[in-house]
Amino acid sequence: METASSSPGRANVSEDGGGGTRGGGSITSIWKINPSIINMPKRYAQVPPLSVCSESCHPGFWKRTKEGEKFCCYDCDKCPEDNISNQTDMVDCFQCSEDQYPSKERDRCIPKIISFLSYEEPLGKTLTVVAVSLSLITLLILGTFIKHKDTPIVKANNRDLTYTLLVSLQLCFLSPLLFLGQPGRLTCLLQQTVFGIIFSVAVSCVLAKTITVVAAFKATKPGSGLRKWVGRRVAISIVLSCSLIQVGLCAVWLGTSPPFQDLDKHSAMEEMFMQCNLGSSTMFYFVLGYLGLLSILNLTVAFLAKQLPDTFNEAKFITFSMLMFCSVWLSFVPTYLSTKGKHLIAVEIFSLLVSSAGLLGCIFGPKCYILLFKPELNTKEQLKIRNN
Repeated sequence: METASSSPGRANVSEDGGGGTRGGGSITSIWKINPSIINMPKRYAQVPPLSVCSESCHPGFWKRTKEGEKFCCYDCDKCPEDNISNQTDMVDCFQCSEDQYPSKERDRCIPKIISFLSYEEPLGKTLTVVAVSLSLITLLILGTFIKHKDTPIVKANNRDLTYTLLVSLQLCFLSPLLFLGQPGRLTCLLQQTVFGIIFSVAVSCVLAKTITVVAAFKATKPGSGLRKWVGRRVAISIVLSCSLIQVGLCAVWLGTSPPFQDLDKHSAMEEMFMQCNLGSSTMFYFVLGYLGLLSILNLTVAFLAKQLPDTFNEAKFITFSMLMFCSVWLSFVPTYLSTKGKHLIAVEIFSLLVSSAGLLGCIFGPKCYILLFKPELNTKEQLKIRNN
C-alpha cells in the first residue's frame, strides 16, 4: 500500500494493488477517501440554511404557518390585544398576569398601577364639596329651627322628630366621605352599614312624622281610638323599632360575611381599582330592600294623608320627597349592577346625596321659607283660619 502526502485543501488517499503485478501485467488501483481527515478552509465552512420564503418574526409577533406550503414558510402575525410575545420566532403568544397589561408593541408586560377615587382628583373634589356644602346647609336649617323652636310651625310638627331628622340628614350628607380615599379594613366595614343605618333613621323619622299627622287628625273624631298614637313616646318607638331592624340586618352581615378590601383587576386595562368588596351581595340587597320597604310604606301613608286640612300639614311635602327618594334608589340598582371601577363609587355617592337632598328640600324648604321670609304666616291665627 502506498499513501500520498497530505496538504491543506487536499484529501489523503490510499492506493491498493488489489492483487495486480508490476511487471508486464495490468495494474488495477482502487482509491478511497477518508472524510475524517479532510481539512476544509474556514472560508468554506458551512452554516445552517436560511428560509428562502420567510424572515424572522420579531417580539410582538408570532409565526403562523402557511397552509399548503413548505414548513419553513410562515406569516408574522401581530399578537392579539391582550397577549404578547417577548422572543424572536415564537410560535404562539401568551397572556400577561392579572396585575400586568401588554405594552402597545405587545412585546412585554407592564405592571398595572393601583388607583382609587381620591379626594385630589376632580371627581373626588366635586363630590366632597357638594357633600360638605349640603351638610353645612342642613346645620344652618337645624340652627334656624332651634332659634324658632317656640313658633307654631316648629311646634306643630314635633320638634324632637324634626331635630332627629335634621341630624340624621346631616350624617347622610357626610357618609359619602367614607367612600372617598384609599379604602382600609375599617372603612370597608363602615361604608355600607353606616349608610344603611343612618338612612333608616332618617326614613323612620319621616314615617313617624307622617303617622303622627294622620293620628292627630283622626283622633279629633269622637270615640276615636287613635288618641294613643299621638305623642312623643309613639314617635320615638317608631323610630327606634324601624332603625333597630336595620341594625340587626347589618349585624348579621358583619358577623357572617363582612365587606373587605379588594382589588378589581379586570375593569380597566392599565390599572387595578382598589375598592371594598361587599362580602355578601345578598345582605347588601337585604339592607337596601328594607330601606325600600320603609320608603314605600312612608309614601303610602303620606299619600293618604296629603288631603288633610292643616296649614302646617307635612304630608304633601313628604309625598313629594318620598317619590324622589324611591325614584333615585330604583334607578340606582340597575346602574350599580352595570357600572365598575371609580364610576361605581361615584354612582352610589350621587344617589346618597340626591336622595338626602330630596328629603331636605321637600320637607324643610317650605318651612324655612315661612320662617325666614313670611313670618306673618307663622301664627296660630293663620292655623285657625286654614282649619276653619
